[in-house]
Amino acid sequence: MFKNKNLKWLLLLLTILILLEIPGYAWMKQANNTRAQRSKSLLSPVIMVPGSSATTERFNELIDQLNQTTAKKHSVLKITVSREAKLTYRGSINKNDQEPFIIIGFDNNKDGYANIKKQSQWLDVAFKSLMENYKFNNFKVFGHSNGGLIWTYWLEHYYQQYASETKMKCLMTLGTPYNFTENNPNNHTQMLADFIKKRNKLPHNLKVYSLYGGKNYESDGIVPETSVAAGKFIFQNQVKAYTAVMVTGEKADHSELPQNKQIIQVIQQYLLENDKPPKDNKEKDD
Repeated sequence: MFKNKNLKWLLLLLTILILLEIPGYAWMKQANNTRAQRSKSLLSPVIMVPGSSATTERFNELIDQLNQTTAKKHSVLKITVSREAKLTYRGSINKNDQEPFIIIGFDNNKDGYANIKKQSQWLDVAFKSLMENYKFNNFKVFGHSNGGLIWTYWLEHYYQQYASETKMKCLMTLGTPYNFTENNPNNHTQMLADFIKKRNKLPHNLKVYSLYGGKNYESDGIVPETSVAAGKFIFQNQVKAYTAVMVTGEKADHSELPQNKQIIQVIQQYLLENDKPPKDNKEKDD
């Protein structure tokens, strides 16, 4: 009788252990399949974030111009994040498109450091969803104006949780005010001071391009040149490469920079990998 009772308890314990192991095994198998899919993926999206007061439509003209000058056409997926962190998708990624454009915008697209922190958190919600759905192992990013600030904050506070699964290869910012409207480079805003303090969180293998307009050789009409240049305090000697590029002439003011032909050429040359512009086209544009 005593032996039978012990046997029953032993069988019950074994049953419980088996039942506990089944979901763990299923999770491990799924995780291994996801890693295998990610490692084999050829997808390398370009993820864009617009500046304050701008929507996911901000880069329509830029993408149209890029698609007119590249041999391969890039599909477009747009994601809007609500104040409650709900995602709305529009568009799609074509099956054979290895370098699609993904634009992430926010219902709350207002200015200010406090909002940039919120927008970075919402960006992370969208990025996590993209990682789960598309399983890419590398990506490039582009941010216009405050979009560059949102990406920088995200890099310093959120990127590390994904670093073992995917690699940010390039950060390209356009007219990004790293010191807001402060003209004096010796006066650091709280945001810039925080960025500098956390710069050790930046990936060391990252290439950074800081593009800006020189409408009057002091600013692009809104963002002071010294504020854009303050990015060097964050990125220099911290990432693999940091390059600043100023464009002048037509459409060099802040709001028109995304449509500037020189900017579009720089994007083709340094941000896109699968579609370099033909040499004769570059010579004609020059």
